[in-house]
Amino acid sequence: MITGAEIRSSFLEFFRERGHEMVRASSIVPENDPTLLFTNAGMVQFKNVFLGLETRDIARAASSQKCLRLSGKHNDLEEVGRDTYHHTLFEMLGNWSFGEYYKREAIGWAWELLTEVWKLPKDKLWATVYRTDDEAEQLWQDITDVNPDQILRFDEKDNFWEMGETGPCGPCSEIHIDRGPGTCDMQHVEGHECAVNVGCSRYIELWNLVFIQYNRDGNGDLSELAAKHVDTGMGLERVAAVMQDVASNYDTDLFRNLIAYIEKGSGKKYGDDEENDLAMRVIADHSRALHFMIADGVTPANDGRGYVLRRILRRAARHANLLGFSEPFLYRMSTPVLDTMGQAYPELIERRSHIEDVIRGEEERFAETLEKGLTLLDQERATLKKSGSKTLSGEVAFKLYDTFGFPLDMTEDILRGDDATVDTEAFEACMAAQRSRAREARKAGGGPAVISTDASSRFVGDGVYDLESNVVALAVAGEEHKRADAGDDVQIVTAETPFYGESGGQVGDHGVFETSDGVSIDIVDTIKPRPDLTVHVGKVREGTLEAGDTVLQKVDRERRDATRLNHSVTHILHAVLRRVLGDHVQQAGSMVAPDRLRFDFSQPGAVSEDDLARIENEVNQHIRENAPVSSDEMSYDDAIKAGALAFFGDKYGDVVRVIRMGDFSTELCGGTHVERTGDIGLFKLRGEAGVAAGTRRVEAVTGAGAMDWVRTAETNLRKVGSLLRGGGEEGIAERLEKLLAEQRQLEKQLQQMQRKLAGNQSSDLLERVREVGGKKVIATEVETDDAKGLRDMADQLRDRIGSGVVVLAARQDGQVRLLAAVTKDLSKQVHAGKLIGEIAPIVGGKGGGRPDMAQAGGKDASKIDEALGRAVELLA
Repeated sequence: MITGAEIRSSFLEFFRERGHEMVRASSIVPENDPTLLFTNAGMVQFKNVFLGLETRDIARAASSQKCLRLSGKHNDLEEVGRDTYHHTLFEMLGNWSFGEYYKREAIGWAWELLTEVWKLPKDKLWATVYRTDDEAEQLWQDITDVNPDQILRFDEKDNFWEMGETGPCGPCSEIHIDRGPGTCDMQHVEGHECAVNVGCSRYIELWNLVFIQYNRDGNGDLSELAAKHVDTGMGLERVAAVMQDVASNYDTDLFRNLIAYIEKGSGKKYGDDEENDLAMRVIADHSRALHFMIADGVTPANDGRGYVLRRILRRAARHANLLGFSEPFLYRMSTPVLDTMGQAYPELIERRSHIEDVIRGEEERFAETLEKGLTLLDQERATLKKSGSKTLSGEVAFKLYDTFGFPLDMTEDILRGDDATVDTEAFEACMAAQRSRAREARKAGGGPAVISTDASSRFVGDGVYDLESNVVALAVAGEEHKRADAGDDVQIVTAETPFYGESGGQVGDHGVFETSDGVSIDIVDTIKPRPDLTVHVGKVREGTLEAGDTVLQKVDRERRDATRLNHSVTHILHAVLRRVLGDHVQQAGSMVAPDRLRFDFSQPGAVSEDDLARIENEVNQHIRENAPVSSDEMSYDDAIKAGALAFFGDKYGDVVRVIRMGDFSTELCGGTHVERTGDIGLFKLRGEAGVAAGTRRVEAVTGAGAMDWVRTAETNLRKVGSLLRGGGEEGIAERLEKLLAEQRQLEKQLQQMQRKLAGNQSSDLLERVREVGGKKVIATEVETDDAKGLRDMADQLRDRIGSGVVVLAARQDGQVRLLAAVTKDLSKQVHAGKLIGEIAPIVGGKGGGRPDMAQAGGKDASKIDEALGRAVELLA
C-alpha cells in the first residue's frame, strides 16, 4: 500500500522533474496578512504575486501546504468527526506557474500524474470546465484520453475562482473520480441520482486546476491580465483514501496511527460504537490542527486565532472526557502526530516541548470547569426533554460560556444529539450586555464625556514641541462652549497640534497653552477619540479662552522625551522576545509612560530567569549598537512588502507609518521615537508575571529611570550589607543565607519548646476532663501565642483522652481564638464546624471547619466563659 508520505513525495518529485522549485510550506499563520485568520490554501504565500505586489525569482513552484479552514465560509468545525471527510487541518498539494506555462501543461501534467504515475483508472475520472472555457475543454479532448462524455461544463458556482470581490480571478477545471455506487451517502434521499457536483460522496473532487487570466474591477467587469498564472490544489488526505482504496480519510495511514493511539489509551476499539468513533475522529483530527497551530505561534486566547485554537482544544477535550479520559490526554497525542507528520514538517519536532506545554496547560484549566459545566448542561437538557422544548435559553448558554468556558459551538454540538438548538439571539444579547457593562465600568470615574465635535486636528509630528494654532472647538465640563474662564475644566481642539494623543499604549502629552494676552491653561492629558481628532484636557489657570483664539502650545519636553525612550524600547523588546521565545510571541497590549513601561505578549507559561536575563542583555546590546531609527509613511501594501509586522485584528488605514530600527525591527506604529537606539541609554527589566491565560507581562524602565532604579538598588544593597555586621556588598548573599539559616534553627528550637510547654500544659488540663452526655469533654481557656500552638495543644489533648471533644479558647492581643476538636469515633455524633459556628457569635466572631476540627476568631474576650459554657450545653 502506498503511504501518505509516499504520495506527498511522489507529487513533489513529479513536479521537480518538470522544472518546479520546491517551496517550503508557509506558516499556518499568514505572514503580514491581517485580512486572513489562517492559511487556507497553498496559494496564500503567493497572493501578492497574483495581486502584482511582488515578483519571485522563480517561474514554477510546487509544495505541500498545511492548511486550516476554520473561519468564514469554511467554518465546518461542528461537522468534523460527525462525517468522515470534513477536517480542520489538511495538506494541499499544489503546483504553480507565474506567467509561464498555462492550461495545456497544467491539464497534461495532472492527467499524466494521476493515470500514468499513480495508475488511477481512466474510466473512473471526470473533468469539469467553466461553461465558456472552450479552450480547456478542447485541451482535455486533444492531449488526454479521458472519455469525451466525461467532460462536463458548470457555471461560476463550481468552476470559476476568485480571490475576492475584486482582483485576479479565472476559470478552473476540476478532476473528479467515481468511487462506485456503494460509496454514495445519499441513497436514502428520494429521487437522488449520483453525478458530479450533486453533493454525494460517490463522485469526489481530486484536483482543482485554476487558470488566473482576468482581473475584476470595482464595477464587476473583467479584463485580461498581462500575465496569466496557474494555481492548482489537491487534498492529500482525499487522494490517499482513493489510492489506498479505503472507505474514508480516517482509514488512511495519515490517521490510523492517531486513532490506534487513542484506542490504546481509552481501551475502546474504533468501529465498535458510533459515539466512540465520533469522539476518536474528533481527537485525531483536532490533535493535528492543534500541533500545527501552536508550532506556528498560535496560543490560547479569548479572541482571534487564539480563540479558534481554544475552541478546537476544548471540543477535543470534551470528546476525550466522553471516552473516559479523566486526566489530560491531548498533549500526549504529540507522539502519533509527530510519528506521522514530523518528517515532512520538522518544526513539529523542534517545538514539541512547547506544543505539549501549551496543550496540557489549557487542558488542565478547562478540566477545572468542564465537569461543572456538563452537570449544568445535563440538568438543562433534562428540563428541555421534560417540557418538550427544543431550545436552550441564551442565558444558560451564556453562563456556560462566561462561567465554565464552553464555546457556543461546543454547547450547540452537544445539543445536536437531542435535536435541540440554542436561542442564539438571546445569547448575543447577553454578550452585548456584558460588553456594555465593561464599557460602563471603564467610564466610571473617568470624568466628563469627551467633546462631541465635527472639528478635526492634525498631529504635526513627534519632533515638534512648540506650535501656534487656532482653537477650533472648546468644551467646559464636557459640554461644548464658546469660552472658558479661569478655574474651568476644559477640553480644547486646535487645528494643528504638537501634542501626542494617547493611543497605541502610549500616554498622552502634558504641557501648557498660552495666548499673547495672558491666558494660561495647564494641559494634564491628551486623548485621541478618533484618528483625525486630538483633544487636549486641562484647566484654565488664568484669563478667558475663546473659540478661535490663537494659542501657543508647549509640550512638556522632559516628559515627552522620557516617554519617547520607553516607547522606542518596546519595538526592540518585541523583536527580542520573538527571537528568544519564538514567533508565537505577539504584542497583546502595552502601556508607555514617562517613568515606566509595561508590555503584554502571548506566551503560554512563565519566562525563565535565564531567558529574562538573555532578553535584557539582547535589548541593551541593540541599544549599544546605536542603530538609526527611521520613520516613513507609505501605503499599507508597500509597508507589508517592506517586511513590517502587522497582526490580525489590528486596524490600519491606507497610509501607515513604518518605524525601522537597524536591521532588527520593522513595525507599523504612530508613536513617538528616538533618532538612534543609543538615545535610550539603558533598559532594565523590573518584573515578569501572568495577566491572563496565555498572556504574560513584563515591566521595565529606561534611561534616567533605569539609572535611578539601579542607584536605589545599590543603595538598598549597601544598607543590607551594613546591617549584616559590616563587610559591604561582597558576599552579601552568603551572609544573608547564613543569617536566615540561623533564624530557621532558632524558630525550630522555639517550636520544640512550645510543643513541650503545650504538652506540659495539656497534662495539667487532663485534670479538667468531665463527662457530658456520655462523652469526655474538655472545655477551657488556655495560654498560647498563636493559632499553631492552639492546634498542637488540641491535637495532644485529643490523642490523650482517646475518645471525646476538646473545646479551647485563648486570648491574643485583645482578640479571641476558639478551637474545637473531635476524636474520630465521635465525628458522626459531634460536628466540630457546627459547634464552633454556634459559639463564635458569643465572642463577636464567626467560624467553621471540618467535622473533626474547626476554628474561629472573635473580638470580645470577656465572653469566653459564656462561649465555653454554651459549648458544654450543646454537647449535653
